[in-house]
Amino acid sequence: MIGRTRSAGGFSQPVSGAELAAERLCYVRKFFTVDKMRVSSKAPCRVDLAGATLDIWPLYLFHENVVTVNFAVDRYAYCDVETRNDSRIVLRSRDLKREEIFESFAELHGAKRYKLPLLALLVRFFAPETGLTIESMSEAPAGAGISGSSALMISVASALNKVTGRKYGIEKLREIVQNVEAQVIRVPTGCQDYYPAMYGGVAAMELSPAGITRKALPVDAEELNQRFVLAYTGVPRNSGINNWEVMKGHIDGDRAIHRNFDLIAGIAAAMRQALEQGDWDEAGRLMREEWSARRKNAPGISTALIDQLVTATRRVGSIGAKVCGAGGGGCAVFLVTPDTKAKVARAITATGAEVLDARVASRGVQVREIRVR
Repeated sequence: MIGRTRSAGGFSQPVSGAELAAERLCYVRKFFTVDKMRVSSKAPCRVDLAGATLDIWPLYLFHENVVTVNFAVDRYAYCDVETRNDSRIVLRSRDLKREEIFESFAELHGAKRYKLPLLALLVRFFAPETGLTIESMSEAPAGAGISGSSALMISVASALNKVTGRKYGIEKLREIVQNVEAQVIRVPTGCQDYYPAMYGGVAAMELSPAGITRKALPVDAEELNQRFVLAYTGVPRNSGINNWEVMKGHIDGDRAIHRNFDLIAGIAAAMRQALEQGDWDEAGRLMREEWSARRKNAPGISTALIDQLVTATRRVGSIGAKVCGAGGGGCAVFLVTPDTKAKVARAITATGAEVLDARVASRGVQVREIRVR
């Protein structure tokens, strides 16, 4: 970004945004004593029920009446941002046990690689005028497929939005973090993962040429809590590449994939209706149908353990099951009847997976500001 020019050796030279930020920081320190600011934020992860992958642009433009259905869970991504009295940018992840330090924003901006790219690229975007210490932590296990990275980005971006005074609305923040995440993973990103982190609750995201519209669904959170079990099956073997492979096949004109996504779009619309009507038996049937369709699109979405879990839990009362996210490991969600929830949880543990304590999170991202000396 070119903000202005300076004269050097008789020539006018452009001044970069990073240089301008550094100059502003020096000015502030010289003439003012500024209280330090600390901002803490947290955002919930999500469980997807139907319609995933179709939320990646432009896939939803090729199908009719596309929705994705998901709900927020109380596994959170946390962020603390505190301004500093020097120009350093300190990035720290407690769960990944990584840290990197830059002597200035200009140094961060000019770096070619980052140990913590999600944090670094968000700092680059918000271009703070002071030094910062950013500390993050996620309650989502590695590769869980419950949108830990998306929740983290909403949490970090919301905190930086407050600290830097940028005043972006929540929908604009979603657009920003979706684009930044695409820069990090270097493949297109979908939109559905951010909405539970933004708003919480149970919702359908309507996808059309007009854009994205979130509609909250009238589902009783306490009832849903009694009707799902979340299990962690281990780190995915393919790091979520499934979605990209399926998307490429769709764009390349694979008719079988296109027909399958027509089916998945119809299932997602029916899932929305089943949840609105409180028809849990139908929701379970639709989950089984979608899982079958997804396995045809990408056989690698499942693993031997996931297959064993689906079979074992069905025997004790699960009415539907599917992996979360791109699959290949990570988390799986099971729909159950309230009287079989404990049996299903025991079957999951006996089969070799970990049951994750999780409930519906009714609130989205929360930001708290503390001024410190």
